[in-house]
Amino acid sequence: MRSILRTVGIDISKDWLDAFAAPEGRVSRFPNDSAGFRKLIAWIGSGIDRIAYEPTGAFHRDFEDTLLKAGLPLYAINPFQVRSFARSIGRRAKTDAVDARMLAIMASAIEDLRPTEARSEGQRDLAELQQIRDALVRDRTATTNRGRNLRTPVGKRVTKQRLRQIDRQLKLIDAEIRQRIGEEKEMERRAEILTSIPGISDITAAGLIVHLPELGMLTRSGAASLAGLAPVTRESGNWKGRSFIQGGRHRVRRMLYMPAVVAIQHNPDLKRKYEALLANGKPRKVALTAVMRKLLVLANALVQQDRTWTAQPPREYSCPAFPTPSPAGSVHG
Repeated sequence: MRSILRTVGIDISKDWLDAFAAPEGRVSRFPNDSAGFRKLIAWIGSGIDRIAYEPTGAFHRDFEDTLLKAGLPLYAINPFQVRSFARSIGRRAKTDAVDARMLAIMASAIEDLRPTEARSEGQRDLAELQQIRDALVRDRTATTNRGRNLRTPVGKRVTKQRLRQIDRQLKLIDAEIRQRIGEEKEMERRAEILTSIPGISDITAAGLIVHLPELGMLTRSGAASLAGLAPVTRESGNWKGRSFIQGGRHRVRRMLYMPAVVAIQHNPDLKRKYEALLANGKPRKVALTAVMRKLLVLANALVQQDRTWTAQPPREYSCPAFPTPSPAGSVHG
């Protein structure tokens, strides 16, 4: 019989940490600063199995670093999964206190959550740089789309200037990302393996290092599921609906799109896979999604085996030491 886990749910906001301890039902609030972290650690005490929280960008980083250094078992949970869980048990209200309680209950109810692992200073810096880069890319896309409908000469001129500025900033960020990866042997080796795969650039490799740190510790299905690239089957009785993909880490899916486009031209194995799917009548988008999935599975296998890509496929692999994570246990949502 499964024993009852002792869990703590913590809702993180800019100024406060709202905590709920289960099954005791203790509640408290602490400032989101160094003094508040010390009081929270003392309040949690010993014998806690899981501490669940939602990643909130800049507001959770110091909290995460401090509690991990204190040796506490942290589990980051995707906010969408938390709200879905709350609705599934009939909780419609959304307050900081309610969220903390839902986090504690969910951490106790779901078995296959993956614990948050401590990251080096280089990994934290790389994550920050990647976040800045993602924002610049979104800004460039928005500026480009807006510029297509401009008519005034001054509007067009300002748009071109802004795009040139964004391109300069992206070059600066990309150079810094490459430098940070080269400063840490583990990240440098992982980047070397990933970039050996036809279609994956050094910037895509950096994104995978940041947004999928579990790469190399997953099963085939686990890697696809965590990125939201595993087909979701819909069947009921004699009815069989069309499968689709959803959930998972959308950043990973987005960054694998262009590598997949390149791979179907320059990676012999994936090119054959893509052409075979088209020959069987699959739509191009479905075939390309399958290539994205194969690309991720390949990257996971090579990182696990610590070898670069060759024409010879990697051998079968498994990771019995780690459970297959669900998107609910995603560190980066």
